Amino acid sequence: MGVDEPGTPDAEVGETRVVDVQPGEVRVVDVQLGESRVADARRAGDAVSREGAGAGVGLGAGAGAGAGLGAGVAPASGRKPTAHASQAASAVRGASGHGSESAGSDRDASAYAGEGAAADRKPSARRGAVDPVKALMHRHRELCERAVDPLEIAAGLEAHGVTDRTATRFRHRDVFSLAEEMYARVPRAGDTAPRSEAPDSPKVRADWALLTLLPGALCAATVTGLRLTEGRPRLAVAVVGVFAISLGLRAAVRRGPLRAARAWHPTTSTRAWTCGLLAYALLGDGLLAAGIEGGPDGPPTGGSGSPWPIALASVLALTLAVVPAAWCAHLFAVRARRRLATSRGLEEFASSVRPLLLGVFGLFLCALGGLLAGSGAWLGEPPAYAAAGALGALLLLARLLTVHGFTHAPAVILAAAGTAQALALVSVFAGRLPGGSLLARPVETAAAVWGPGSVPALVCGGAALVLLIHATRTLTRASAHAAHGDTP
Repeated sequence: MGVDEPGTPDAEVGETRVVDVQPGEVRVVDVQLGESRVADARRAGDAVSREGAGAGVGLGAGAGAGAGLGAGVAPASGRKPTAHASQAASAVRGASGHGSESAGSDRDASAYAGEGAAADRKPSARRGAVDPVKALMHRHRELCERAVDPLEIAAGLEAHGVTDRTATRFRHRDVFSLAEEMYARVPRAGDTAPRSEAPDSPKVRADWALLTLLPGALCAATVTGLRLTEGRPRLAVAVVGVFAISLGLRAAVRRGPLRAARAWHPTTSTRAWTCGLLAYALLGDGLLAAGIEGGPDGPPTGGSGSPWPIALASVLALTLAVVPAAWCAHLFAVRARRRLATSRGLEEFASSVRPLLLGVFGLFLCALGGLLAGSGAWLGEPPAYAAAGALGALLLLARLLTVHGFTHAPAVILAAAGTAQALALVSVFAGRLPGGSLLARPVETAAAVWGPGSVPALVCGGAALVLLIHATRTLTRASAHAAHGDTP
């Protein structure tokens, strides 16, 4: 339409500039006044079609459209029309196809002067009556003032329930366009236009890249120590190893893409249930099998003569999987923010991020499967693909949701999965009580048909499926990818 787009270098504070263009419509914002007016070029064309093809009628329609646009961009302090306003007025005059440029200029000048005087006399009443965007800005004043990018305002509006359909009430085609106008109308020192570049994406840093290797390295060292020691030294190695691995995991998730913001840190109960699930992966299957057979006769020793076996390969693979988990989370965050910068609607963004989420999830499962195969081959244990794979998927989805601010669902699902596994173990031992055989029958049947690993596979697999469905609805929102300040 021959008008300037938002963010052009010649747009300055206190000047008028176009922030949104729709078919047949020109929207111009005065940054100093905080006004938004619309000049509809289609009205001129409609007037011409109704009056016929007369040159005099065409001139009147073109001049009327130019005056309407001049009223939309006129400064209230008596300033001269800017280059943006003149270009926008020329675009509307050209829409009629008729009229004299000199006559249109005279009418535009008188319209600017008349509207400027009217705005000086009654600024408050008029703006409040015809400016719904200003009311929306007051409602989300804090969001607009602290935003460093229009995309952050768009994410905040989407989090408060504003959709693309709602944005049409403010004469915008989508939430992103509405956010651009709201960002442009907030006065900022030294910042005159919304930034058009993509938002800052998380960078790969050496500290978190190295820290992700720490849990797997400590677990491998602990497993090696258990294989080389006997008796009390083996017990000491186990205790020290568990403590060291816990510290390594804590350090790995406190940096980089697996780090949650301070307000989104998991609760103590969530950490406890996570530790319980990992403990079941290490000891649960062996204890369940021993319980069904009438044991166990003593505590596990970790050797060949242990009363019940320990799944060292599964735990080793899960600790090593922190590396692909961190890189998958990083990949998801970077690609999602890039698509946030290029999308022009919430539905478009969600449809583009959903395959990305599923692809990252599948990539992690493939990496975890390879780690399970390698760990099983090194330790001479059959890899528990179903049980350990389901647990790894559950922990990854829970961490992704927590990192992006959705902490309630992971806490509930992890607690439910941990409770279900604990009840499965309790039911086996409760079946030894008089009249309690019915309690143990479901677990014993599943273990007899599919093996002891079927219990964690079914429990964690079902929990991971619930979180995956939840993640496809929440992690595909623009608000889930808004930058938060305390993430390094």
